Amino acid sequence: MCLLLGAPGVGKTLLMKRLHKITSKDTEDLSDVPPTQPTVGTNLTDLTIHRTRVTVREVGGSMGPIWSSYYKDCKSVLFVVDAANPFQVSASCIQLLSVLSSPLLVTASVLIIFNKMDLASSMSLVEMKSLFRMDDIISCAKQPITILEISALDGTGLQGILQWLHSSSDSKN
Repeated sequence: MCLLLGAPGVGKTLLMKRLHKITSKDTEDLSDVPPTQPTVGTNLTDLTIHRTRVTVREVGGSMGPIWSSYYKDCKSVLFVVDAANPFQVSASCIQLLSVLSSPLLVTASVLIIFNKMDLASSMSLVEMKSLFRMDDIISCAKQPITILEISALDGTGLQGILQWLHSSSDSKN
């Protein structure tokens, strides 16, 4: 099980829809943007990546206080941050630290995703890493942490997420 976490409005639902579309045998055309609504509760999605099935549970951002009830069978975490919303950075950092400090996630692999890099208002990867004090977080965390910058809207970086999910699921089997 992989958990998809992040504050409300960071793009988790669109990200899942895009990843599902890419991994389905349908087509990889990402020109049509699917409609999304804020997730209330959770959404389960199975992705097939190189014949490996990965189940991703998206947990609504407003459910942050009870995310820990979903940690038990979690092998990996996708943590999404809105790189275009400077007002959300401190709250996202606190949520990330809470996730990383959970004893139930000590062996989980973590992918931190800076989303919305396509927007003119987005901060650079260097700025995001600095605001999060990412070097300090990585050096103190027990989990392996990877960082990617993406745009769920235009599809930039999505293949990197799929590669990470595939290698993460392989190493956990």
